[in-house]
Amino acid sequence: MDDRVVVRCIPGEPKLTISFILDGSHRHMLRDQTEKLAKVLFRISNNAAKGGSQVGRAKKSKKSKPPLLLAAVAEPVVVKLLYDGEAVSENAENSEAWKDGTVLHIGETRYEVQRNGPNFTRARLPGCLLAGFPVCPRLEVEFGRLEDCELTWYKHEATASQAGDTPAQEVEWVLAGNGRVYVPSDLDIGSRLKVLAIPRHGECSGTPKELVSVVAVEAGPVEAGPGWYMCDNRHAYTVREAGPGGLRVLSYNILADVYVRTVMYPYCPPYALQLDYRFNLLLKELAGYKADLLCLQEVDTGVFADRLAPALDVYGLDGTFRVKGHQNEGLATFYRRSRLRLLSRHDIMLSKALTSDPLHSDLLERVSANQVLKDKVLHLSSTLQVSVFEDLNEPSKKLCVGNTHLYWHPKGGNVRLIQMGVAMQHLSHVIRQEAPGAAFIFCGDFNSTPGSGVCQLVQGGVVPDSHPDWVSGGTEEACSMELRSPLPPLLSACRDPAYTNYVGGFHGVLDYIFLQPDGLEVDQVIPFPSHEEVTSHQALPSVAHPSDHIALVCDLRFRP
Repeated sequence: MDDRVVVRCIPGEPKLTISFILDGSHRHMLRDQTEKLAKVLFRISNNAAKGGSQVGRAKKSKKSKPPLLLAAVAEPVVVKLLYDGEAVSENAENSEAWKDGTVLHIGETRYEVQRNGPNFTRARLPGCLLAGFPVCPRLEVEFGRLEDCELTWYKHEATASQAGDTPAQEVEWVLAGNGRVYVPSDLDIGSRLKVLAIPRHGECSGTPKELVSVVAVEAGPVEAGPGWYMCDNRHAYTVREAGPGGLRVLSYNILADVYVRTVMYPYCPPYALQLDYRFNLLLKELAGYKADLLCLQEVDTGVFADRLAPALDVYGLDGTFRVKGHQNEGLATFYRRSRLRLLSRHDIMLSKALTSDPLHSDLLERVSANQVLKDKVLHLSSTLQVSVFEDLNEPSKKLCVGNTHLYWHPKGGNVRLIQMGVAMQHLSHVIRQEAPGAAFIFCGDFNSTPGSGVCQLVQGGVVPDSHPDWVSGGTEEACSMELRSPLPPLLSACRDPAYTNYVGGFHGVLDYIFLQPDGLEVDQVIPFPSHEEVTSHQALPSVAHPSDHIALVCDLRFRP
């Protein structure tokens, strides 16, 4: 707003900023918090005079005066800061002078001072806009709340006579909608979008931001989507949320962008491997499931912070993230804040826990019998997210949720067994210490097929020393042992799908939602895509699916 001075002043920081608009130009001043007010007012007055400001003065003809003479006779501009009609002492420090309720006068023009008001520190449209897919601007707000912010959407239908870079102020915009999400229709294909975003905190509003889709700047016009989308049929089963007594759970390896290479997926068009394109598909898929609990693997650090967390917040979901060691991806657990309350987190790196937590001393001793295997296990950065929740519908009910992504190598069954041994011991300890009697869900990409030692340990409770996975890495890494789970056998909630991963050269079940059957029961398993749907573009990922994995989704219910 032109009649507002926006002041950002944070205790402990040496500087404050003073921003306002003068004669149509944005002025942004960075000053010491301890500086006297007189110096700032003098600077504002001096700049207004040098700029030939007409604020508060009648316009005068300049035709008869050369520029140098104008500068010589420029009248000083009276600048003062008032509070309750009284001038603020010019000896006051900036940190004390610039506060809510003060009014800056530049000539006869008044500017209301807003200190630490809601402000967007980041605001931009996604890089790819597809018809039929939700658009969520990437917004970060300071001194405000995203859920309070007001967004108004406009569209402009391009014509053959209008270039793609027509200035936004010369375009006639048509109101398209309101809210933090806009879903373009097929009628919007070729249209540009504009969103007017107003930062808010309750009734307090800040300076609006205007975002426009402009070719080669941020986002271009709305493009046609893939047409048929692989999850459309699955969404027919999730039109409504799970309901008061139900809990919809999802586990999904979303394919980290750091691992996407055209050579790995030669059957997928390069544009469909781009993150901007894939995120459109991913967001529509996740939003359409209306899950209460989402366990995601291979989440890029930047994708979580800049895309997933802000976008899923719109749909009522909060999230936590655990990076995988020194890599740029990790695990994310999202939960519906109207359904679950996060009580505590107990995340670990499996290799570090093995060597540092006395819980695993027995397993460490046995693994240490083979130095080659031990070195390999300790070199890995696989992590385990553990979250304890309270059911907001029935606060007496607690829920412990594990989320992990185990070692990937096809010949690494022995490593995964050790990782799972650490994970189960840690999960059992958390339940005993933090949430006795809690229901338990264990999700993830276990990189293990149903006949593996990992699945036998989870579902059967024990793996004998004769299991072939102990020698899966060759004789050099062999380390046979009987491994027992401290938890009772778990149930695979999604039963026996044909596969959860389908790429060129491999398809099989690698992902699971395990549950403790005495605390939870399965109401519904959301059907998997048909084989014809999965292979319609040869394999995954594709123009119709963002990942090489398929999401597992099921409705659970707490047992009485």
